[in-house]
Amino acid sequence: MAAQLNIVGPKAVGRPGPDAVDHVCPVPHAPGAVPAVRGRVRDVLAEWGLSPDAVMDALVVVSELLTNALVHALPPATLRLSWVRVDGRGALRVEVTDAGPVLAGDGWEAPDPDEHGRGIDIVTALAARCGIRVGTEGVTRWADLPAA
Repeated sequence: MAAQLNIVGPKAVGRPGPDAVDHVCPVPHAPGAVPAVRGRVRDVLAEWGLSPDAVMDALVVVSELLTNALVHALPPATLRLSWVRVDGRGALRVEVTDAGPVLAGDGWEAPDPDEHGRGIDIVTALAARCGIRVGTEGVTRWADLPAA
């Protein structure tokens, strides 16, 4: 089952263009979901005019956050791409929301660094800022990436 990104409405916050929108994609809890979503995200970010390097960084972050949700959390999972301001500049926000559970600690540490957790280190290295938010809709892990 291929994942689909859906436009949910206009948003003009730091987007490098006049027609900024959020993109939301429900992610099937199934093998092949991450590559399917990555392919669609690549197309969307190219349409948004991100540089090839920024697209590659975003794809790595998307892969890591989605894999984390699919391996360690309960379905459903949803990916959201949006534009935010970081230090006065536009940044791409990548959010993945799942049904939990929250990992011990701050949510960015894996219980066994020999087995898990390198992906979050990669996200932290690529992002201008990142974090975790727990709400009624579930657990959201997010990262803001500088938009070149």
